[in-house]
Amino acid sequence: EVSRVEFNRTLKRATEKKAVPLTMEKVRQLTKSAAVPTFDDPLLGYQWHLVNNGDLGATKFIKGADVQVEKAWTELDCKGDPSIIVAVLDEGVDVSHPDLQASMWVNEGEIWKSHEDNDGNGYAGDVHGYNFVSKHGVISTDSRYDTGHGTHVAGVIAAVNNNGYAVCGIAGGTGNGDGVKIMSIQIFEGEEGCYTHQIAKGVKYAADNGAVII
Repeated sequence: EVSRVEFNRTLKRATEKKAVPLTMEKVRQLTKSAAVPTFDDPLLGYQWHLVNNGDLGATKFIKGADVQVEKAWTELDCKGDPSIIVAVLDEGVDVSHPDLQASMWVNEGEIWKSHEDNDGNGYAGDVHGYNFVSKHGVISTDSRYDTGHGTHVAGVIAAVNNNGYAVCGIAGGTGNGDGVKIMSIQIFEGEEGCYTHQIAKGVKYAADNGAVII
């Protein structure tokens, strides 16, 4: 029986804002911000949404206005778990990003850029996930209309912690390969989006291939 029928709509971005590069001058300014002793990532002190001690100087930075992740890191000793796969449905994730390379899910049965479905899961070349816009296994981030949002989201979740580089992830581990793994389900590419039936396929793909959080 049919309980509900929906149109097969095209999903598009809600904004056309472009990414703004972070300059080295700005990085130097940020590294002078609040001190957070948990990990050695230089920009952790600016991640007020993760750890907010109220000492960043701006009125919106109210002590405790964060996700309380430091309590998970220290009191619960919960910093990540490589057996947990988190799927990000968004723009593609930059799989070569220095702070994310070690956090990317790897489909061991596949071959990068292969046109064959080597592991028999119905998708060819899906080493780090699948591009449901262009319908192939290569996750792309190089369109001039890409904003980097998928990479940003992946970084909030699983940027490698304690590697002396850039930012921290909520479940990015301790720098010993012990963070959660990111699976990239690409539903935006450049100016193109997906139909809702492709989104459904993306969710099913993620679940079928081991993702427990989407």
